[in-house]
Parts: sequence; structure tokens; C-alpha cells
Amino acid sequence: MTGSKLQSVRGMHDILPNETPLWQAVEAVLYQGLESYGYQQIRLPIVEKTELFKRSIGEVTDIVEKEMYTFTDRNGESLTLRPEGTAGCVRACIEHGLLRGANLRLWYQGPMFRHERPQKGRYRQFHQLGVETYGQPGPDIDAELILLNRYWWRALGIADKLELQINSLGTLEERRAYREELVAYFSTFEHALDDDSRRRLHTNPLRILDSKNPDMQALIEGAPKLIDYLGESSRAHFQGFVNQLDAVGVSYTFNPRLVRGLDYYCLTVFEWVTRELGAQGTVCAGGRYDTLVEQLGGKPTPASGFALGLERLMALLGDSPLARSNPPHLYMIRVGASAEKAGLIWAEKLRERLPGLRLQVHSGRGSFKSQFKKADKSGAMYALILGEEEAARQQVAVKPLREEGEQRTLDFDRLLDFLHSEFYSK
Repeated sequence: MTGSKLQSVRGMHDILPNETPLWQAVEAVLYQGLESYGYQQIRLPIVEKTELFKRSIGEVTDIVEKEMYTFTDRNGESLTLRPEGTAGCVRACIEHGLLRGANLRLWYQGPMFRHERPQKGRYRQFHQLGVETYGQPGPDIDAELILLNRYWWRALGIADKLELQINSLGTLEERRAYREELVAYFSTFEHALDDDSRRRLHTNPLRILDSKNPDMQALIEGAPKLIDYLGESSRAHFQGFVNQLDAVGVSYTFNPRLVRGLDYYCLTVFEWVTRELGAQGTVCAGGRYDTLVEQLGGKPTPASGFALGLERLMALLGDSPLARSNPPHLYMIRVGASAEKAGLIWAEKLRERLPGLRLQVHSGRGSFKSQFKKADKSGAMYALILGEEEAARQQVAVKPLREEGEQRTLDFDRLLDFLHSEFYSK
């Protein structure tokens, strides 16, 4: 008896072969930008100790309370699939002594996991590229992060689709004073709060400001503004950040309601948002977290960074020319036992002599007609045809598939010359 058809876990999606060309092209642009700005890759585990996220993100955040994939392993230890990357990156830097006098610029990429209600642009397994900097306290590194983002948007042709929003969260002490005022304000309107906001009122009231509920917006608009509670040092840092953006011509909007969903943020926060993706319009977000290293057991170390949501970036790119796949340059047809053997040898020699050549060799036998249909369907520019006669003469027939042209028969050296002129000299 056959079993029922299995499907992927809800909210966890396959990225199919027709989608991966866009991912690969975008990733190449992202990697080039990171290299251009001097960032180094770090590769981190997907699973971390649960305590890491409780201490960094905050136990009364939605992520820790409701969204983490947490389980007990065979040793009785509580482990969690990472819901974000910053905490793991800080843990790794402390554990391996990377922060001793360092001026670090790091990046990582991979899947993150949150048990949320799946919807367009929000998945239970999603992919992020994260950038982290350590040891740089000034607003100049905050501005550099923005410039790296802008570099990407321009390279990807989407600069006109994204708006930069900025704010300052000040220091922990300044937020505590502001928090009291915020609780007092919203408490007078508790009857008008939705369920989420009522729950957050005495645990994480700043998150009420981030509510997307349309019925809450007028109430939120009337709330005290955090910028009014910042001290001189925090104001100077934010002004320095703004001055640098102005100096390099970066457009931005000051959003006094902009907060982050993680407890460790301070001072500069920013988001790149778009109107083209509906409710899930934040594509890239980050800021400073100067107390996090100390919070996780390291020495006080200034830090800043951001996370870029790759699924949302791909959705924003839509039908970009980057999405075009790269079909093979050549499709090799082999008919007959000696042709199969000769074709295998020829194919390996061609790949060795012509790096970057995309050559697909037919496998599984089949008639010449059926193989030729597959060659045409592959999108290749040329078919290389090897039959018993060609194999005996140590030659191959070359037939154009996309343009009019005569079929020609070439020996190996002449084939090399032809392919080099066709694909490497233009």
C-alpha cells in the first residue's frame, strides 16, 4: 500500500529551479557589494541554545514568547532554531575571541525560523543576509551601512522602489523614562487598545508604536515621541548620522514611531520600506546594539548592523531581467555505444579547456530525434552531435539551434577555436 503524498511544512517553501536563477544573480550582486565595502563572511549554526535568544532578544518579546521553534535534545538541553542572526554572531565573536581590539565587519546568510501565521512576505522559514560591525562607536559606521544598502538598490535597479526611514531609540536609561510616559499615555486609552497592544502595555509598550492595526493609528500618532526624551549625547549621535547621510545625498524620512522588535537595539535604527509588497513592506532593517556584547558575557563593545529579507527582496524584483536563467551553451547528442564513450571524453576535455562553458550531455540514451528535441528544449545555442561515424573519425557535428546556419563537422582543435570565438571573444 502506498502512503499519502507528503508536502512541505506549512510556511516553509521550496525554491524551485525556475526561481533559483534570480536568487543566484541577486546573491552575486550582494556578495560583490560586501566585498567592495570590506566585509568578511562568517558561517553560523542554525541551532543555538535557547538561553541565547532569551538573553538577547528579550523574554517578553513576541519572538521568544510565541514564535521560536524550541525543542529539548537527547541530553535534556533546550535548543532553538535561530529566529534571527545577530545573537549567534555575537556569541561566536565572544567565544572565539574575535572582539579583542578588533574593528570587525562581518556578514552571514541563511535560513531563519519563526512560527508565525504564514502570509505573503512572511514565512516560517525565511532567508536573511545579515551584516554586523563591532568596535566602531561613531555614527559614521551607521551611515556606511546605509550606503552599502543604497549600493545594492542601485545595482539591482530598485532604488526608486525603496524609502529609508530613520529614528533614534536613545540609551536604555532614556527609553526607561520614555517607557513610563508611554505606559501612562496608553493606560488612559486602554479601552481603545487592541488585544496585542493591551498585552504589550506593561511588558513591551514600545512595540505598540509598531502596530499595523489601522484602528490604532490615530491613538499612536498622539503618543509621546521618543526623540523628546533623548539626552545630549544621543541627540549628537543621531545628528552626526543625519549629517553624513546629507553629505552623500541619501534621501530619508524621519519616523518618530520607528522601533525594532528586539530589545537589544539602541540609538540609530532604520528601515528600508516599499509600498509594493502590501503589509510586509520592510525589506531591510537594522541599527545599533551597543550593549548586546556585554549582555551576552563579553566586554562592552559598540556594534551595529542590519538584516535583509531575501524573499521580500526577490518579490520586489519580480520580473527583473536578473531572473533570466542561464541555459547551456551546448547540448551534446550521443547515438551509439562508441559515441557515448567518445562524447564523455570530449565533454570533459571541453570543460577543462574552456572554463565557464555550459555543456549539457544527454544521458539515458534515446533516438537521435528524441535527443534533438531535448537539445532544442534545453535552450542551448548549439547541438554537438556524435554518432558512430563521427566517433570513428574523432570528429563532432555542430548544429545551430537558435539561428539559421549550416551544420559543420569539426575535429577537436577546430571545435575549440570555434567555441572560443563564439563564446569568449565577443
